[in-house]
Amino acid sequence: MPSLNWIGKDKVINYHNNVPYRVLQKKYSYLDEETENMIIHGDNLEALKSLLPKYEGKIKCIFIDPPYNTGNEGWIYNDNVNDPRIKKWLGEVVGSEGEDLSRHDKWLCMMYPRLRIMQKLLSSDGMIFISIDDNEYANLKMICDEIFGLSNFGANIIWEKVYSPRMDEKNFSTSHDYVLCYFKDISKGYVKKVKFEQKSAQFNYYDEKEKKYYRRRSLRKEGSQSLRTDRPNLYYPITAPDGTEVYPIKPNGIEGRWRWEYETYLVNSQNNVLDWVKTKNGWQVYVKQYADNNAEKPVETIWYSSEVGHTHAAADEIKQIFGKKVFDTPKPASLIRKIIDISTDTDSIILDAFAGSGTTAQAVIEQNASDGGDRHFIMIEMLPYAESIIAERIRQLNKKDELKGKCGFGYYELGEQLLVKGKINPDIKIEDLKEYIWYMETRSSFKTINNSDCKAFLGVYNNTAIYFVYDRETLTTLDAFFLQQIKTKADAYVIYADTCTLSNEKLSRFNITFKKIPRDIARL
Repeated sequence: MPSLNWIGKDKVINYHNNVPYRVLQKKYSYLDEETENMIIHGDNLEALKSLLPKYEGKIKCIFIDPPYNTGNEGWIYNDNVNDPRIKKWLGEVVGSEGEDLSRHDKWLCMMYPRLRIMQKLLSSDGMIFISIDDNEYANLKMICDEIFGLSNFGANIIWEKVYSPRMDEKNFSTSHDYVLCYFKDISKGYVKKVKFEQKSAQFNYYDEKEKKYYRRRSLRKEGSQSLRTDRPNLYYPITAPDGTEVYPIKPNGIEGRWRWEYETYLVNSQNNVLDWVKTKNGWQVYVKQYADNNAEKPVETIWYSSEVGHTHAAADEIKQIFGKKVFDTPKPASLIRKIIDISTDTDSIILDAFAGSGTTAQAVIEQNASDGGDRHFIMIEMLPYAESIIAERIRQLNKKDELKGKCGFGYYELGEQLLVKGKINPDIKIEDLKEYIWYMETRSSFKTINNSDCKAFLGVYNNTAIYFVYDRETLTTLDAFFLQQIKTKADAYVIYADTCTLSNEKLSRFNITFKKIPRDIARL
């Protein structure tokens, strides 16, 4: 598969592994102390990394609206990458030159590690939707093919973002953006079909008995495989209303065939599904096809502004909430609601790592109110308006009667690093350490358990018991005395401690893996 290379790629391709874990600090709750809805203020790369212990493989839908890199944006890239070339880019103002390669290199260096972590967060049947325009579409498609896999490409959706041309444009007036879609695993993911009302001039007959509109389809087979010689058993006479026999003869006089076998015809002729019409060429018989009010069709890849909104509607949406313009480039909630509708279940988690004005949060709240769902959102925004716009937007939505009580969220800041220079930060809570140790061993979220084992016991995963023998102020030892405290029977044991006095023979006999706790021993 072709891959995209740029200056600095070798420094960021695995950089997501070096991003420090930070603990999320809850500052306050709004409406509901137990809500799983989250607004996180902080750098999205570090925030994404902080979500892994609890949410790896749990996010059903990710929508992001990253900087389009038009050359006129002041987007921020603040990763501490030590390569001198990248440092140079970080120290420069993003230029407005249309083909300034350093601008595109810099954007790719910003996006790549973030997408790597988002790929980890997606559930096996999850999907990611990325809004973009022509400035970086080609580059984004290439790195997404690399990160998510070319076989997991879903679609390139064209969204009509404006409904009329800009008359002051010199050459082309751009009417659309893209929404690039990938599956985590296309063999497990799915896109829901959408319901539509069959409105067509073809359904122009009305059945008084069934109280439904219908269209006519000839009972005589048309097109390929429609001759008597193709299916001889489907050539037989049927009786018209005046008693005459009618055969499936084509307009050119060639013998055709019916669509049904004779026995099927006899049953359906009694079920009010046939229309007989007398024409100048004799009797014609038709099958009634009723309009289906619950008809479904696959999601199409052109989304018109009349269906999912446009940029002007999005701006008005924000203005109605705040009473003034507070954000330059919001997306319409109806656009993201469609994404949620086709890609999530009623209990899914939706993540937006470039939260902007918080439209995704509004879309989740409104979709839940519409279908009775219990979806949860996670919004990440590094700029100060995470509180003044996103959180406030949700509080304002709670004033609407139809949304009242459905707008709870927790507001978080990025806290201390869990590890500092490879050592445990002594100021970190023990529960956060347990969550991290459990995640590193199992790649699953940690749950506090009530157990009859010792306090170091974390749980059992794949029949391996995991213990974290830790005391904030003193060194701990894996020794015979500790083994006597273990009450859980398992096939294997992983035990963290500062030191171990057991022999290799004893560790092997009990199938124990000892792991040294990474902390500053000298401090103790």
